[in-house]
Amino acid sequence: GLVDLAKLKEALNDQVAGLMMTNPNTLGLFEKDILEIAEAVHEAGGQLYYDGANLNAIAGVARPGDMGFDVVHINLHKTFSTPHGGGGPGGGPVGVKEHLIPFLPKPHVEKNSDGVYSLDQKNKDSIGAVSGFWGNFGILVRAYVYLRHHGLSGIRNNSEMAVLNANYLKALLQPEFPPAYPGTCMHEFVLNLKKADTGDQRAMGVAKRLLDYGVHAPTVYFPLVVPEAAMIEPTESETPETLRNFSSIMKRVREECVENPAIIEGAPWETPVRKLDEVTAARNPVLIETVG
Repeated sequence: GLVDLAKLKEALNDQVAGLMMTNPNTLGLFEKDILEIAEAVHEAGGQLYYDGANLNAIAGVARPGDMGFDVVHINLHKTFSTPHGGGGPGGGPVGVKEHLIPFLPKPHVEKNSDGVYSLDQKNKDSIGAVSGFWGNFGILVRAYVYLRHHGLSGIRNNSEMAVLNANYLKALLQPEFPPAYPGTCMHEFVLNLKKADTGDQRAMGVAKRLLDYGVHAPTVYFPLVVPEAAMIEPTESETPETLRNFSSIMKRVREECVENPAIIEGAPWETPVRKLDEVTAARNPVLIETVG
């Protein structure tokens, strides 16, 4: 479940521009060799890029820059409570270490000794102007307010609670739902539903059936290294009661998989939109429909 350091070193050469990683990774495991990984990438002349998808496990606790990352993007909707979905809105601020600042898009925002801000267009190494360089302001200001409200101690507490909730829920789900990889997880973990004795039912059916119980379905079939994967990420805001409720619902659905498979195969039954024919939708999509 972790980066194979020996194989990584075999793959590194002067043709490698960089390596993009999450830490903790998508399995919810902390990459314990991250300092050695960073050293190997840098020795090969590459840069280390941090995908902030899993920052919610370490915000206020550890800094990606101290792990050796050169570039960081933050998924504001996953860590700092901004809206996301339906194609937007979204926001993903990018931070870089000092040696990469000259290459950032123009204009650079500068602050002089008098506290006055200005736009610098002169940097010759910049990649140039990009559309909307200020980002999605409405989302950025929401994240800023969230950070100001919680402060460093609050952000750290949120991360610690996210990790605690994930490990508590993982324990509740066992032994019926063994995790894909054993041991302590960070803020999320992945189930291998092939090991959960769900009969012939697949992860998609389990996820759709959860909707009938008023539960948001987990991401399924990702990451690809886990068969019939179901990614469970409870976040810091769930209470012990809601976690126990989710666990009991999961176990009920597991029983249904064996005792009444038809109810899983036809799910969801209680949602405004019933089960879609996904094969037809993929092969013959109706992108524009004329009404009247």
